[in-house]
Amino acid sequence: MDMTGEYRIPAPRQRVWEALNDPEILKAAIPGCEELNKLSDHELDARVKAKVGPVSATFTGKVTLNDLNPPVSYRIAGEGKGGAAGFAKGGAEVNLSEDGTDTILRYNAKADVGGKLAQIGSRLIQGTARKMADDFFGKFSSIVADQHAAEAPPPLAPAAAAPVAPAEPVVPAEAVAPLPAAPIPPAPPPVPKPVAFQPERPRAPATTATPLPAAKSGQPWYVWLIGAIVVVIVLFWLLGLLG
Repeated sequence: MDMTGEYRIPAPRQRVWEALNDPEILKAAIPGCEELNKLSDHELDARVKAKVGPVSATFTGKVTLNDLNPPVSYRIAGEGKGGAAGFAKGGAEVNLSEDGTDTILRYNAKADVGGKLAQIGSRLIQGTARKMADDFFGKFSSIVADQHAAEAPPPLAPAAAAPVAPAEPVVPAEAVAPLPAAPIPPAPPPVPKPVAFQPERPRAPATTATPLPAAKSGQPWYVWLIGAIVVVIVLFWLLGLLG
């Protein structure tokens, strides 16, 4: 029996890959799983109770993970025995691809049965197997999506807008009266330079020149004076020679 399916999981691919390798999540997703223990990184021990038509039994067996290509794909295989009810074995190839922030999970599963289960009829068995596969991957997708939503940080509350002061009314330029010009202070008066005090000298009394007597015979007085000087000089010269 071949079965295929596709699921969109609102979680990153790495998160989906980690969930596919988590025993607790696989146990919660497998229909009728009563126990699932991790024996190693690639092997698990399981006990599952299932009902196919009129046959109901508890299967015990192992689940193995092969061809791991993290976080893109792997193969899961299992085989269980149900006593008188027979046995079941099968596997699935799981592939993960990114689509934005979501992950697309695609699977291609195969299953075989034997014993009493094989006598029920292939159509009933195939219908039951498909339902179990859809239940598993549907439950798995729901668990991963819920966990991712719970782990995501809450959205930030929008910051409160700061109060805006009212804008002052704009006054037209022509409506604004011009400011009066500032008065120009008067220039300070010139400071007089200090002048040294000088006492006024008494003026000499004006003297009236006594006119010299005019020379006789109509000659000016200075002609006589010159002649007298010449005579005196001549006398001193002669006396010097004689003495």
